[in-house]
Parts: sequence; structure tokens; C-alpha cells
Amino acid sequence: MNNDNAARFRAVRKLFPHTKNIIFFNSASYGPCCTPVQKAVEGNIALRLASEIDDSHNAFADRTVLRSEFAKLIGAAKREVGLGMNTSFGLNLAAFGLPLKSGDEVILTKIEFPAAVYTWRAAAETRKLKLKFIDAPNNQFCIDTFEKAITRRTKVLVISWVQFFNGYKVDLAELSEICKKRNIFLVVDGIQGMGAEPINMRKLGIDIFTSGCHKWMLAPQGGGFFYLSDEIRGRIEAPFMSWLGVDWNMQFSDLFHYEKPYFDSAEKYELGYFGVLNILGMNATVKLFRDLGLRNIQRHNYELIDRLADYIRSEPFYSITSNLEPKHRSSIFTFRCKKVPALHEYIVNKKIMLANREDSIRVSVHLFNNKADIDRLIYVLKTFAKKNR
Repeated sequence: MNNDNAARFRAVRKLFPHTKNIIFFNSASYGPCCTPVQKAVEGNIALRLASEIDDSHNAFADRTVLRSEFAKLIGAAKREVGLGMNTSFGLNLAAFGLPLKSGDEVILTKIEFPAAVYTWRAAAETRKLKLKFIDAPNNQFCIDTFEKAITRRTKVLVISWVQFFNGYKVDLAELSEICKKRNIFLVVDGIQGMGAEPINMRKLGIDIFTSGCHKWMLAPQGGGFFYLSDEIRGRIEAPFMSWLGVDWNMQFSDLFHYEKPYFDSAEKYELGYFGVLNILGMNATVKLFRDLGLRNIQRHNYELIDRLADYIRSEPFYSITSNLEPKHRSSIFTFRCKKVPALHEYIVNKKIMLANREDSIRVSVHLFNNKADIDRLIYVLKTFAKKNR
């Protein structure tokens, strides 16, 4: 990383108060808040406490800005981006809105995060679809296994961009190409990559992409966005609708109009009024990602992970459980030993926050971390290994 970028990351680190007291490697669970989020949220609460003005119109403007910012981050048009409450919002839009028929097949892997499974299980029961779970050799998505599972009734692939428990990143470009050739809708749970990995919807050809923003996007809980490609948006059979799915042009003193056309954009599917505090919080954090650049963030995170991985490789007490191939690695790094629960407790007691997932220690490295954080973790790991050989 060049000196200018290094200086920018040092400056951003100062916006995260937690860095003075703990080391945080747990963005795959939830992201810590920064002072810009605090100021944005507290500013709105102060405004509402005073109640001297009606700030409703400001919220609509903030929402418009946020759609544009998300669109820029993912290489999409603003009309293709809508705001939701979480990742599940977009998954439900896909599960109950895609043009599917009784007997159509939906493919998921046996290692998928439960948010996708339960959403599509409900859709399968309601719409009489067939869920097909495919194997994931070595806990990794396998293209060959997927292609062999495809039948003439296969209509949807639901997949996590990055797997929550080991950081395995699927090749979305290859998957998209297969899905297009076989007329299969590609639905992507993007929460474990969004904010840490660059992505370009125009190049990938994804149909539906959805992500909450409380993890790697470092925003308050309860906010997120979804992407509907231009090709798929007109084919969605809306499972729900609200009065804000049409354009009132801010004329809220004249509401007795019931024939307005719905928006010709993803905004059509946003559900009613919205969490203003979440909108403000997301607007505050999205600026960090725009200013730093997702590719620079990815590079920063990988450099820190490489530093940790070098140590793990040198210590027989531990073994790596992540895939570090360039096209499959992510900002989640996992490893194990014979005493994972004890190791996890030992590390957390040293004020280093990380997770125990599927019998591995999960380290989620992000933009506010630095080499000193990694070196402190390595020291703790060395100490534990020495005590428990």
C-alpha cells in the first residue's frame, strides 16, 4: 500500500473509538460504529426532540442520495437499487416475487446461511416449489456439483457471495454465465462481501443481489439495500406494495389519488416509511467506502490476513481452514486447533473480538484494523499454543 493510502486508512481508524480499547475482528457478525454515524444519528434525535420543524422531506432526499451511493459502489444504475431493512428483505422479494411455477426447482448448497434457507423454504411451501440442496465438498461451493444438479425444472440458484463461516468467495462471473445459458435466475446474498470486496453488477449479470449494512458496511442494525437488474425488474410479481411505491412528488397535502403509476425502478418495492436513523447512518458510512475505495479496502484487508496466515502456516499447533486462492479468498480468515472453544474464550478475554464458527476461529479483518492488531493476535496465539501443546 502506498503512503497516501496508508495515511487515509490511519485517518479513518481514528473515527472508530473502539480501537482505543479493544481489537475488533468481528465485522462478519456486526460492524462497530464510527463517530460520523454517531453524529448523524444524534443530530436527528436532537432535531426530533426539539420538534420545531418537520424534517420528513429531508429524509426523502437522504434516501435518494443513498440509492445513488449504493449504485456507484456496486456498478449499477440508481433505478436498479432499492432500500430495505436487511438481507432477508431482498431474499423475500426474490422468493415470492420471481415468476416461478409449481414444481420449479431452487438450488441451494448444504452450507448456506439460514436466512436464505428459511426464506426459500417458506416460498417453496407457499408456491409449491422444490428445494434442491447440493453438496459442498470441503465446505466450498463446487461448480461441477451445481452443473450436474441442473435439470429442465431448475429455475433459481440462491448463493452467498462469501460464506459466513469460512470466507469462501464464489466466482460470480462464472456462475452468472452458467445461469444465463440455462435460463436460471441468480439470487445472491451479498452481506459477507459488501463493503470488503469490489463488485460490478454491469459486468456480472446478477439478477438479484441483497445485503444488510450492519456488518461490513458498518452501519446501524436494520438497514440494507437490494439490486434488481433491469432485465428482471419488470418480471417481479410484487408480493407486497406500499403507498410510497408511487411518486407523490412531495405533495402530501393532496393524497386522495389512487391511480398513480408505480415507480419504474427498484424503489417500487420499498416497503412504506423507512428507518430514518438507519438511512442517516448508512449515508455516513457509505462515504468512507467511496473515499477509500473498495479495491483499496480489499488490498488493505488481504495484506493483514497474509501477515496472520504466515504465522499460522509456521505453527503446527494451528491449521488454516479458509481458501486463500486469489479468486476465492475474502476478508474472512479461519483456522483451527484441537481446542477451538477454549482458544476462542482465551482470545476474547484478551479484548480481541472474533468468532467461533463451525469449529474454526473466524477472523474478520476490516478497514479500521492495522498491523499492530494482527501482531497482538499473533502474540496471543503463540502464548496459547505454548500453554496447550
